[in-house]
Amino acid sequence: MSDFADLARRALRDNGYSMGAAARAINYDLSYLSRVLNGKQQPSPKLAEALDQLVGAGGALSAVVLSADDRSRVSRSVERPSRLDAGTVEALGGVLAAYRRLDDALRPEAVIPATLTHVKDVTRMLKDARGPRRDQLTAVASEFAQFAGWMLAQVRRDDEAVSMLTQALELADSIEDGTLAAQALNFRGYLARQQGRQQGVARWFAAAAGTPGAHPAQRLGDLLQSAAGLAALGERDQALRAVEQAERLSDVAAAVPPPETAYWLTPEFNRLNMGLCTLALGRYDEAVDHISVGLAGLPEEQRGAAWTQEHRDALRRALAAR
Repeated sequence: MSDFADLARRALRDNGYSMGAAARAINYDLSYLSRVLNGKQQPSPKLAEALDQLVGAGGALSAVVLSADDRSRVSRSVERPSRLDAGTVEALGGVLAAYRRLDDALRPEAVIPATLTHVKDVTRMLKDARGPRRDQLTAVASEFAQFAGWMLAQVRRDDEAVSMLTQALELADSIEDGTLAAQALNFRGYLARQQGRQQGVARWFAAAAGTPGAHPAQRLGDLLQSAAGLAALGERDQALRAVEQAERLSDVAAAVPPPETAYWLTPEFNRLNMGLCTLALGRYDEAVDHISVGLAGLPEEQRGAAWTQEHRDALRRALAAR
């Protein structure tokens, strides 16, 4: 599972760096950098950090590099899944967390290939895994598949996205993890919105909101996005009822941290969802306010993420319509 080389090469290319230019920029020997970027040698922590800073990944790129002990542990588990241990699951979870944050720093196209490799490897490991850690590995596999589906949806590889999200949902259901299941359904709603299928928007987000075990912040955002779909279909009364349900969840959702598997679901982020909803309802001044505040309230590392473009486009439409 050596993915740093692939991610770093793509990130450098997307940022306009040749291998030679990168070596000069970070003052590293070109032959050493070449071995690392071609997957023939593991990067030192300092090199990983230097490349991370060069492409502006905010620590997420360097975080995918496992320690020697963790690499050995994961390799053993890949070869003998029946001996899966807690350290392997923890190491894979750390890589997954780094990938989530790469979504905020790099283009989806740079992250998708390595993500799909991880889905394949973890799923293969899960097939023969035994013991008390199997459910934990199932959660990691579900979240990796969910993340892959989200990234594929962003670049409109729709059939692959549906396949990944279906796999993520089945894995989440197998361990009765409501937060993971709800997020997989949420991403189906996102995909439907990219396709312009408002029936799907209303249905998938409503299903996510109604998932047993979903976090209050998930329910709140899902209800608002379902309401947007209903409003676009002309079902205004149903949309307003969904908004009322969401508003009743606001205090509860704000009082507890978001789930680790959906760390971005802060009150500020859900202002973006309210903005999409009020835009669909034709309440343009409110939409401008919610989306503007939501974008401004995002952490600095998320403000330039590719996924924010949808909200910037919505803000422009709201400004033009009011």
